Amino acid sequence: MRLEVRRQDAIRLVNVKVLRQSEAAVILGISIRQVKRLCRAEREQGATGLISKRRGQAASNRISDAIKQQVIVLARNKYVDFGPTFMSEKLRELDGIELGKESIRQILMSANLWQGKKTKKKSVHQRRERRACFGELVQIDGSPHAWFENRGSECCLIVFIDDATSNVLYAQFEPAETTVAYFRGLYSHIKNYGIPLAYYSDRHMIFRVSNAKTTEVNLTQFERACRALGIRGICASSAQAKGRVERKNRTYQDRLVKDLRLAGVDSIEDGNKFLQPYLLKDNKRFSVCPRDPTDVHVHSIPDDEILTHILSVQSKRKLSKNLEISFDNIIYQILNEGKGRRLQQSIVTVCEMLNGETHLLSSVGKKLDYKTLKVRTKRGVTMDDKSLNAYIDSLIQHKKTVKPAADHPWRKGYKAMLPKISSNVLV
Repeated sequence: MRLEVRRQDAIRLVNVKVLRQSEAAVILGISIRQVKRLCRAEREQGATGLISKRRGQAASNRISDAIKQQVIVLARNKYVDFGPTFMSEKLRELDGIELGKESIRQILMSANLWQGKKTKKKSVHQRRERRACFGELVQIDGSPHAWFENRGSECCLIVFIDDATSNVLYAQFEPAETTVAYFRGLYSHIKNYGIPLAYYSDRHMIFRVSNAKTTEVNLTQFERACRALGIRGICASSAQAKGRVERKNRTYQDRLVKDLRLAGVDSIEDGNKFLQPYLLKDNKRFSVCPRDPTDVHVHSIPDDEILTHILSVQSKRKLSKNLEISFDNIIYQILNEGKGRRLQQSIVTVCEMLNGETHLLSSVGKKLDYKTLKVRTKRGVTMDDKSLNAYIDSLIQHKKTVKPAADHPWRKGYKAMLPKISSNVLV
């Protein structure tokens, strides 16, 4: 209405010879030919001639009510809690409905299925420029989340993402965020791409020992493995510092969870199978070209035997005079054909391999044969806070599956547990 009033004033001034047609065209932002047409309509029909003939008519490209209703039904049944952007992608991909995200947003808001979000005041975290080359810096993080919602148990997604390209180099579901989980990711990364220059992580005890001097004795298992491979480990001072992997995890917690729901995935094994084609599609869409096309990964990697020993959880033990050590409540006895005196009181390295095997290495790196003698009484388990919840959940699940036998005294009541008194005893 305001535009039409402004147009009427300008055209009236043109018709009374106060304003030129070229000047009116500049004021109204239209061509001189359009000004001439409006002047003629104003002289013949008055102010009514300046009103658009399309007023009150439906737009030719409006969305039909049938499509709107179809979108609402899909939003209530199939795409529950999907955002407008993600829903528009899935409608195009799975249902053949071509609608923009803003159109979807308006349809959902009209049906009270979506509410506009208020902009929050955010702290200022200035952006750091990406690294120039592929393999210079790889951000790593674990994201514990209900990835399978109520269809499966909660687990953790381990993600490795390149800083220069935003290319996800590794992603795998694990029961918990542990050193072994990161070793599996490190092994896959090195085998597929080579050895990177640096890993960028948070300050969890997996990656650094707090309040300790950085000596060989105080290194974590992850730090020891990185040093052996020539990789620099860097710990971020805040979550925003490694924002690339944090944002990727937040995106996955929204989109990947819903894609897993649509595919009916409900276990870690099926989830990891689903991730393989998913990552290819995700990288193709969101990765960028680096400023420098040089790949700085080191491609001369150790052979598989050496690499698997480096990427193992290692502990030092001292051999007794009988060539025995105690580790994890198990006695290991070294098998030696000779007298074995040179091994007495020597330090051996116990390597817990990624495949579950246990290897013993001498001080010179030679693999030692052994046999286990006996298992001692199980003692308390030592673990970090990120593994604690998964361990307790496994204990609860085991307790639920163990049931007393049919003839167990608990099933007969407390009287069955009382000592039996002979009837021949005189009172």
